[in-house]
Amino acid sequence: MLKVGAYCRVSTDKDDQANSFESQQKYFREYIGRNPEWELAQIFADEGISGTSTKKRKEFNRMIRLAKAGEMDLIITKEVSRFARNTVDTLQYTRDLKKSGVYVFFVNDNINTKDPDAELRLTIMASIAQEESRKTSERVKWGQKRRMEQGVVFGRNMLGYDVRGGKLYINANGAETVRLIYHKFLEEGKGAYTIARELREAGIETSAHMKEWSNTGILRVLRNEKYCGDLIQKKTYTPDYLSHEKKYNRGQEEYVILRDHHEPIISREAFEEAQKELERRSPSKEQRAKHSNRYCLSGKILCGCCGSRFVSRAKKRKDGSQYKAWRCYEAAQHGLPKTDKAGNQIGCEVMRQIRDENFMLMLQMVIKHLRHNKKQLISDLVEIVELVLSASAGGEMDIGKLEQKLEMIQGKKQRLLDLYLGQDISKDEYRRMSERCDMDAENLKHQIKEAKKRKEIPAGQEEMTVDIAATIRSLTLGEERDDTFYRNIVEKIVVRSREHIEIYLHLLPCKWSFVLAKLPGDFGKTGGDEEHFATSVPISVSNPFSSG
Repeated sequence: MLKVGAYCRVSTDKDDQANSFESQQKYFREYIGRNPEWELAQIFADEGISGTSTKKRKEFNRMIRLAKAGEMDLIITKEVSRFARNTVDTLQYTRDLKKSGVYVFFVNDNINTKDPDAELRLTIMASIAQEESRKTSERVKWGQKRRMEQGVVFGRNMLGYDVRGGKLYINANGAETVRLIYHKFLEEGKGAYTIARELREAGIETSAHMKEWSNTGILRVLRNEKYCGDLIQKKTYTPDYLSHEKKYNRGQEEYVILRDHHEPIISREAFEEAQKELERRSPSKEQRAKHSNRYCLSGKILCGCCGSRFVSRAKKRKDGSQYKAWRCYEAAQHGLPKTDKAGNQIGCEVMRQIRDENFMLMLQMVIKHLRHNKKQLISDLVEIVELVLSASAGGEMDIGKLEQKLEMIQGKKQRLLDLYLGQDISKDEYRRMSERCDMDAENLKHQIKEAKKRKEIPAGQEEMTVDIAATIRSLTLGEERDDTFYRNIVEKIVVRSREHIEIYLHLLPCKWSFVLAKLPGDFGKTGGDEEHFATSVPISVSNPFSSG
C-alpha cells in the first residue's frame, strides 16, 4: 500500500464552492479511495496565498517535511499551477522529493514524476503556469494604476485619516495630533527628537501601526503630503512578481500624483513651510558624503563624555599656515553643558581641540609598538592580497559551468522545436519559450565574457605582490603613514576627557590610552587652542574584554 498525501490551494472566496477545502477534500478522498493500492495519509491545504512563492505556504512546507520523513510515498495535486507557479520551485521540490523516494502526481496534467520524461513535461507546464502568473500580475498592476488615477486610495489607516472604501476620512483625534506636531515644529522651532519625547511624556496616542513616538515617526508626519490634501501613490513597487518583495520607488516607476484630492488637515502653506524648514535644518546629501568620507578618521572619533562624533575644522596659525583640528560636535555647537529653552540638555565638557597630526602620531605609535604577532599579521595581510589578486585570474571551473548551462539551453531549444514539430505544443507556446531561451543564452554569454576578462592575469602580478608586501611590512612596522591603511585598521578613537584618549583597532582585543603632553612654556595659556599640545604619550595598553 502506498501512503498518499494530497495538496490543494483553496480560494479565500467563501462563495467559491468549486475550490473550497471541503469540495477538494471530498474529491481527493474519492479519487484515492478508487485505487485499491493507495491509502490516504493526509490532505494539506493553504488558503488564498499566491502560488508564486512557497515561503508563506505553511501546509505546503509541512507536507514536504513529512514526506521527506517517510510519512508519504506519493503526493497528488490537481495541476502544476496549484502546486507552484514558480518553475524553479516546482523542479526543486519534485527533485528533492524524488531523492527521498517520494513522487508527485499532477492529476489534470497527467504527469507523474516517476516517469522518465516527467521533468521535461513538468518544466514546460510549470513554465506556462509561471508565464500566466506574470500576465496576471501585469493585469493587476495595470488595473491598480488605473484606479489610482481615478483617486482610489490603496493603503491602510494612518495618523489623522481612516481609509474606507478607497477614500480618506479625517479622524478628529489623530488630526489634532498632526496639527500639534506641525505647531511644535514651525511655531516653537522644536526638532523631531524633542517633539517625540514631549508626545511620549504627554501620553498622546500614536497611530495603530506605530509602537511609540520616535523622531523618524515625526519626520514621516512632517513629510507626508496627504496632510495638505494631496495624494501620491506608487511610493513602493514590486519588481519581481515571483518574490512579491516590495521596494521603495526611486523613479523606477511613474508616481500617481493628485492635488487637492481630499480634505486637508493642515494648510498647503504650512506644509510647504515645513518642507523648507526640514531642508534648511538637514545637511545635503553632498555635504553628508563630503564630511563622512573627507578624512581617514571621519566618523571614527567619538566623545566619551556626550557620545557625539568629533568634527574636523581648518584652523590658522599666527604665521598664516593652516592645520586641521578635531572637536566634539556638541561642544562646537553649544559650548559647555547647559539647558536650552525647551528643557533639553545641550553642550559638552570636552572642549579641547586636537590636531589631526597628533591623532596620526598616536596611530603610528600604536602600530609601531603593537604587541600582537607582527609576523603573523603581515603574513595574513599579504595572504589576503594574494587571494584577491588570484581571484581575478580564477574562474576556470565557473566558465566551464556557464558554458555547460549554455549548451543545456541550446539543447532545450532544440527539444522545444521537436515538441512544436510534433504538435505537442502550440506555435505561441513555442515562440514564448524559445524567446526565453534566447534571453537566458544571451545572459550566459555575457557572464562567460566577463569571466574570461577576469581570468586574464595582469602582467607582472608577481612583482606587484612583492611591492604590496613590502608596503604592508613598512606600514605594519610603523615606518610609514598611510591614510587608507589607518582608515581600515582603526575601529574607533574615544576622547574621554581633555587628556585621556583611547584607540581601538579592528579585530585586536586591546585598547591604547594616550595623554597629550604640553610643551614647556604652554602651562600659562588657557582656552581651546590646540597649538598648546604637541606630543602624544602612551600611558597604558589594556584588554577591554578581560575581567577586572
